[in-house]
Amino acid sequence: MKRLHVSLHVNDITESVRFYSTLFVAEPTLLKDYYAKWMLDDPHVNFVIQPGDGRTGLNHLGIQGEDAAEFDEVSERMMSSEAPTVDQPGAVCCYAKSNKKWGQDPQGVIWESFHTTGASEAFGSDGIQANDFAGQEGAVCNGSVEAADFRPANTKETSCCG
Repeated sequence: MKRLHVSLHVNDITESVRFYSTLFVAEPTLLKDYYAKWMLDDPHVNFVIQPGDGRTGLNHLGIQGEDAAEFDEVSERMMSSEAPTVDQPGAVCCYAKSNKKWGQDPQGVIWESFHTTGASEAFGSDGIQANDFAGQEGAVCNGSVEAADFRPANTKETSCCG
């Protein structure tokens, strides 16, 4: 079953963990000094908060595939929408190893489709720079893809290290 992914920037991680733990009636599944994630079943969501260097609010949205087939299905739909996309196979970001495809909707909202393949002890540095898309600011993850690599589907293949 696919899971909605919501990533927010917050000012105070401790205060926000307290708020969201109360709201979700659950402690974070993963809690680090500057990162918290809840993998909830009701609602079925992967909810993440992290500091935003003075920016707060929506970082990005996504759909997490439970397996490679679900990831491929969502990625194909993203490409069929004619949205600009970037592939990131083997990305290491947010304490996880994942295959990812990033896209941008017509309003500039950044979407991530991904399938997590394992855990990482490090936060990682693979991601898309939100300031590369529609005037948004700050890194969606920790940024490694240049603006020139964010092009319509099938025009240029990129990797997380590109």
